[in-house]
Amino acid sequence: MKDRQTLSYIFAALAILAWSTVSTAFKLSLQHFTPIGLLLFSSFIATLFLVIYNAISTPTAFRKIPANCLRSLPAGLLNPFLYYVLLFTAYSRLRAQEAQALNYTWAIVLSLFSVFLLKEKFRFKDLLMLLLSFLGVMIISTKGQIQNLEFDDALGTALALGSSVIWALYWIVSLKDKRASTVKLLYNFMVGFILILLYATLSRTSILIQGAIVHRALFTGVWVGIFEMGLTFVLWLKALELTENTAKISNLVFITPFLSLLLIRSVLSEAIHPATIIGLSLIVASNLIQKSGAFSKKAKISRKISTK
Repeated sequence: MKDRQTLSYIFAALAILAWSTVSTAFKLSLQHFTPIGLLLFSSFIATLFLVIYNAISTPTAFRKIPANCLRSLPAGLLNPFLYYVLLFTAYSRLRAQEAQALNYTWAIVLSLFSVFLLKEKFRFKDLLMLLLSFLGVMIISTKGQIQNLEFDDALGTALALGSSVIWALYWIVSLKDKRASTVKLLYNFMVGFILILLYATLSRTSILIQGAIVHRALFTGVWVGIFEMGLTFVLWLKALELTENTAKISNLVFITPFLSLLLIRSVLSEAIHPATIIGLSLIVASNLIQKSGAFSKKAKISRKISTK
């Protein structure tokens, strides 16, 4: 059992390290890709990785491909399609530190969805944590100038928050899907990639921005496809599968945004605003406190599906 728990921590640590790089990778990628272009290329890489992984680990995953694709249509529409359209567009408009911090409101949104969609009770603590998270959002979005209510980019802020709504809804939908985790992930990305390809083709959206350096675009796009979408999800699922205590593992994910700030500062040379640290701390604290009800169904659900 100790060996399993040690492996769980190793897989979790690798996933957290990988996810801590992706905010920086998003901004570097978007120096060459349009948001739709980055999504198209990175989702293709993620789908290719998941095809290879499942071919090795779960050959039965490729039975009844049309039926599996149809079953994954709602989830694939949400993630990777809608989720990353909003998230990448937000990153193209906001500083990396702001976009990644605002995206971490997903756990609070998940709590609200569990009330309406899973018939959970809405506790007073949920309301307090929602308000605490909202305060964190306001501090980040206004750079601490809450009294002025002046947003650097209101649309970018709305898109980053909207991505959290899509992410939480995706995990509620995914929770109801009883297929093996890596199998449904494969088909969700397969369907999502097809939808993205159709959208990009029909809308004639540009893939690369003017002046893009192709080899840098390809490198950063592969990085996003592997370490944001493909491999890292597999590592995280393995960590949850092997652990003796899901709560301990799932709560580790909230280390990620703080590690990410270090990379954003060192690689992107973004000066980390004090408001970002304060606001992010409030958002993370509200998530952790909200999930602290050890025996509530809501806490179990949140821990079971916790990701980045």
